[in-house]
Amino acid sequence: MRAARSLVLVTLLPVFAGCQLLSSKPVDSTAGLTRLQGELVSDSGKLIFQPCVGQQRYVISDSATTTLVQDATDMPNTPGKLFADIRGRFVSAKSADAEGEVTVQQLYRLERNSTACKDPNFKLQTVHASGNGPAWEVQAGGKGLILEREGQPNLALPYVEEQAGDGRFSLSTEANNQRIELWVAPQRCTDSANGSVQHLVAELRVNGQVQRGCGYFGGARND
Repeated sequence: MRAARSLVLVTLLPVFAGCQLLSSKPVDSTAGLTRLQGELVSDSGKLIFQPCVGQQRYVISDSATTTLVQDATDMPNTPGKLFADIRGRFVSAKSADAEGEVTVQQLYRLERNSTACKDPNFKLQTVHASGNGPAWEVQAGGKGLILEREGQPNLALPYVEEQAGDGRFSLSTEANNQRIELWVAPQRCTDSANGSVQHLVAELRVNGQVQRGCGYFGGARND
């Protein structure tokens, strides 16, 4: 009888283990990390990140998944400050006159832009995407999206978001007998017009016609 009970217990062990796995909470990949926007400057051979808000400066250190230092070196030397939107592990300096450190885990955007720190729309956006030939831009937020296209009137529309797995998703809407979709996926993307680096590839589809570009998450999305 004891042997039978032992066999039952052994048989049930995988079931209990499966229950524990199913009830475990998903790991938060952003735990302990902070997203900030700011300016990059070179100082004494080091790449320094100066956030848009505050006086503390941070020495940039790439993680195994980013190449921010190399990207900043390769960025076209055009007018404008070197703006960066990053997520990483920030360690403040122990004294006010010293520099802290940041290990970058995610690069959202790197571009020449002297006004990005003052962009009033950034905090309201969930997704921003744009492309060239002809130029187009999509700004999406909680109240809808705005589509701007070269030679076309601007459109302000509601939309539906659908997840497609592996971080991919689409925003879709219909207006004036037009089917409009924005598809984005997590993949490094370089803008052919200005050399900016963004973390999403994007496709704008209007009635089946496709235009490609790049995109990034706005301040209203914490992915």
